[in-house]
Order: sequence, then structure tokens, then C-alpha cells
Amino acid sequence: MKGLQQIKYEIELLTSTSSKTELEVVDALQKYYFNKAVTAEIKLYKKKKKKVAQITKDLKISHRRFYKILEDKKIEFTKYNKSKEETAE
Repeated sequence: MKGLQQIKYEIELLTSTSSKTELEVVDALQKYYFNKAVTAEIKLYKKKKKKVAQITKDLKISHRRFYKILEDKKIEFTKYNKSKEETAE
């Protein structure tokens, strides 16, 4: 419980020194730590030590969102075409 009070106190200090509200500070912290986790997972993905299914489960995001993050960071990945083409026999 003491750790939570410490975090709340630090957020109040940040809001008093800057022009941001408490919610803006919390959102900025959430974005920072999410991006930090994503970059750590991408490093494992590049080394082929972790699969997309494991990463999306750990980060609690959809696979589409993860692929969008990869596109934004310009990281190559394999695109699979699930539509089956009919061949003429």
C-alpha cells in the first residue's frame, strides 16, 4: 500500500510542476512502458526466439495491432495469404 501512495505522491508532484493533468501524466507513463515492453518483445521476435502468438498474449494485444506496430517501425515480417486460389484441373 505504501508503494501506491508513493506513486500517487509522485504524480501529484509532476502535475504541480508541469501544466499537465493527472490523467495526462498517467497516459504518458502508460505509453512509455507499453512502448518499452513492445521494443523488448520485438528484439526477441527479430531473433526468432518468440512467436507472434506468444508476444500478443504477453502484451494483451491483437495480432493485427502487433503487425501494425511492425509496419510503423518498418520491420520486415512474413505476410501470409489465407485466401485459397482455385486451380483449374
